[in-house]
Amino acid sequence: MEGWRFKLGIWLLVVLGSLFRPGGLLAATVKVIRAIDGDTVVLSDGRHLRYAGINAPELHPENGPPEPFARRAWLRNRELVEGRILRFETATRARDRYGRLLGYLFLPDGRLVSEILVSEGLAMVCYYPGATRYYRRLLAVQREALRAGRGLFATLKASQGPYIGNARSRRFHRPDCPRARRIRRRVIFRSLEEAFRAGYCPARGCRPWPP
Repeated sequence: MEGWRFKLGIWLLVVLGSLFRPGGLLAATVKVIRAIDGDTVVLSDGRHLRYAGINAPELHPENGPPEPFARRAWLRNRELVEGRILRFETATRARDRYGRLLGYLFLPDGRLVSEILVSEGLAMVCYYPGATRYYRRLLAVQREALRAGRGLFATLKASQGPYIGNARSRRFHRPDCPRARRIRRRVIFRSLEEAFRAGYCPARGCRPWPP
C-alpha cells in the first residue's frame, strides 16, 4: 500500500510539473480557431484570448478606418497562429476588463508570438499590472524595431512633441489632452519615438497615435 501511494505521489508531481511554469503560473496547450486582429484570437472552446503586455493597431476602431498597420498585424497574427495547437501561459491577471483571457502564446519552436509581432513593428509594448512577465524582453525587441524603423515604428521619425507621459501607468498623451493636465508624476517626451523607447504606449482618449 505504501509503495502504491509513493508511486501515485510521484505521478501527481510529474503531472503538476507539466502544467505549471516557474512561479506557479498555469501553462497548457490550446487550439487557435481564428485571429480577430493583431492581438486577440478565438480558441477552440470559444474563449477569446488577448495577448498580454502588447497592443496592436486597432483593426475595428469605434470611429473611422483601421489604424495604420492594423490589417498587416491581423494577417501576420493569422499566419502565425490560426488553426494551430500552441502552448499557452496565463498572465498573473487571468482576464482583462472585457472578460477575455490574458496570456501568452508560444509556437512549437518556442518563439513567443507577441515578441514576433513587436519585432516586426506590428504591435507595441504596453505595461499592464498583472501582465508584465515578459515586459523587459518585449521592450528590448521594440527598441531594436524602433532602431530599424520596422512597421509602424517607421512612421514615428517625423513626429514632434512634446508628449506627456504618466510615470504610474506608463501611458502618454498629447499635451492638450485634459487628462494630461491631471497627471501628477509627469514625464516629458520630445517625440513619439522617445516615448516608445521608454516603454510607454498611447493612452486611450485624446490618443496621441497614430500621428
